[in-house]
Amino acid sequence: MFWLNNLKYNKMANNEFEKGVKFSFNDSINYNEKAVVSKHILKKDNGNISLFAFDKGEGLSEHTTPFDAVVYIVDGKADIIIDGKSNILEANETIVMPAKIPHALKAVESFKMVLTMIRDKN
Repeated sequence: MFWLNNLKYNKMANNEFEKGVKFSFNDSINYNEKAVVSKHILKKDNGNISLFAFDKGEGLSEHTTPFDAVVYIVDGKADIIIDGKSNILEANETIVMPAKIPHALKAVESFKMVLTMIRDKN
């Protein structure tokens, strides 16, 4: 992903999680030092669900996407910046990032998140 701040981006898996098998978001991904790690939970034409782990200080630089995106913080603490407004989220908190509006993410502490993106039909 070109918009990651850190060049040491570790993409752990291209495959979806196994369907019909229970799992824990927190236990399904590990932190890596000075890195962002991601795994696809589901990937479809109209959107996807991904699991991320950000080491402290890592982030995603400001960008826009054609997707509305729901961020659910599994563990840790993140600054989710939407259209220039900072939003500090901690474990079990959620925010919706609107499509086509600039947003960025920064790890205030190491954090894990579930990102659900749904493409607008337009």
